[in-house]
Amino acid sequence: MLDYEVSVQQLNDLLTDETGFYRMPSKHVNEVSPRIYVGNAFVATNVMRLKRMGVSHVLNAAEGNSFMHVNTSAEFYAGTGITYHGIPASDTDHFDLSVYFEEAAEFIEKALAYKHGKGKVYVHCREGYSRSPSLVIAYLMLRHRMDVRSAVAMIRQRREIGPNDGFLRQLCQLNDRLAAEGKLWNK
Repeated sequence: MLDYEVSVQQLNDLLTDETGFYRMPSKHVNEVSPRIYVGNAFVATNVMRLKRMGVSHVLNAAEGNSFMHVNTSAEFYAGTGITYHGIPASDTDHFDLSVYFEEAAEFIEKALAYKHGKGKVYVHCREGYSRSPSLVIAYLMLRHRMDVRSAVAMIRQRREIGPNDGFLRQLCQLNDRLAAEGKLWNK
């Protein structure tokens, strides 16, 4: 049996640079996996840019109208051909994002299958730093059988991210559950 147990500290070590610092995203948007883009509110509210990128679906991981959220909705994208889904997550250690892992994974999976596998999904929060990458990591774990360490490392290689410790803890718990159920790859 392989050891899949991972700690929040081990994940934080993957997220920092060689000097031990976190980096804020250097771009508004990055393709973190084929046809999956993670980014910020600036791009989410620029429909023309999304259309130029070929985005067919938008997953807002920060739906709401407080300063911590991005106030878009299905109505915001009405008539654009973009399918919208919102998750009202807060970027705090005590927010339970895990209740949305399956819902988000399902939306991403359907987005990628759109038009015979030609769909593109833009997953965002305010900064594209904590909430949205956490949902993409959960998707990779749930649908691609990746362990949390591999999923975090893969996303971090393509975008500067820093999920809060609460989200990292929830991803570790998902990792433990999937490992116990035999639903992670044997490396």
